[in-house]
Amino acid sequence: MDAFDAAALEARHGQLSALRTIELAVGSLFSGEVAAVSSFGADSAVLLHLIAQVDRDVPIVFLDTGKHFEETLRYRDALAEDFGLTDIRVIHPDAAVLQRVDPSGRLHESDVEACCHVRKVETMARGVEPFRAWFTGRKRHQAQTRAALPVFEAVGPRIRINPLASWGAADLADYMQAHELRENPLVAYGYLSIGCFPCTRPVEQGQDARSGRWAGQAKTECGIHLGGLEQTLGQTSQSGPAIQSGKTT
Repeated sequence: MDAFDAAALEARHGQLSALRTIELAVGSLFSGEVAAVSSFGADSAVLLHLIAQVDRDVPIVFLDTGKHFEETLRYRDALAEDFGLTDIRVIHPDAAVLQRVDPSGRLHESDVEACCHVRKVETMARGVEPFRAWFTGRKRHQAQTRAALPVFEAVGPRIRINPLASWGAADLADYMQAHELRENPLVAYGYLSIGCFPCTRPVEQGQDARSGRWAGQAKTECGIHLGGLEQTLGQTSQSGPAIQSGKTT
């Protein structure tokens, strides 16, 4: 798979419903070689519920940065039980690298890009390296930087799939209500996009959902959805995983 193939997939299948997109990817396009990456954030329940309807054994990759809200960790375990998800893969940052570049755990205060790289980008690369494709919960409405988000996009030879790309906030709310899905408890306090606790703030009225991430900085993405992931994936493929992932059921 490359950018041309991703464009062909987008042209042929980009208008399918979210559920049909997942069915197609799991059942035929990437059978046995597709995972989902979930932050178990504000509206993660929607994508995970859709995936569970298709195949509860699809691996779910969770990046445990060491800086998550406790509410998020409890929410992860609760949703896994709610939906009967059987393969939650908890991936941790490389302990040796953390000791070298962030021994105090305060790197985010001086170099947020470096912190995101060691805690998320490199960790993400190891999490998705075994797969040909993975699902994300990204949507076009979340921020201007995602306004042109396709359903299928290339990350080197792999394909990233965004089944909910066209969903708006009302679509998500309606789905959550219709299926009585559990909500991340932080949403009630104004956290509409939830990442690591040092760099996440509640969203003010009228702002986009991601405005509470790295508030007051020019940064809008942690990097796991940007071009640097492709390079890190290449390095990971050559050297092998630095540490083994955890796994919960």
